[in-house]
Amino acid sequence: MNFDFAFLLINASVFPAWLLLIFLPRWSGTQALVHSMLYPLVLGIAYTIGFGFSVFGGMGAADSGFDTIEAVRAIFSTDIGVIVGWTHFLVFDLFVGAWAARDAQRRGVHHGWLIPCLLLTFMTGPLGLLLYLAIRRAVNKGGWALGEGA
Repeated sequence: MNFDFAFLLINASVFPAWLLLIFLPRWSGTQALVHSMLYPLVLGIAYTIGFGFSVFGGMGAADSGFDTIEAVRAIFSTDIGVIVGWTHFLVFDLFVGAWAARDAQRRGVHHGWLIPCLLLTFMTGPLGLLLYLAIRRAVNKGGWALGEGA
């Protein structure tokens, strides 16, 4: 397996979704591709396959696990472990970015305020979410809570 190519392919696969969220947030294609859960489904399948090869296919580190910092470090000591971990980040960051975009549209937060949040979510996940929640609060479009009534 060519891990460099797999990494490149998985990395490149999310760029169109982020571009759609930033430049065409209300387009029906954005709704169909990004908000339909297609991306989390496809990337989730890739994640599951990589995880399976890592854990059950003998491609992961023998001393890996979740119970100590050394065991978690071992997960990322192999190429397959890095790809699985990176896919995990990509899936959840995109999920959060898509949620923020839907939430902003529903609440009437101007899209210009959302763009830096999406870029930051793409690059640093939780910081983008934090910025979105702070902006949402600052423009009186909702509080800190993530629920519908907030």
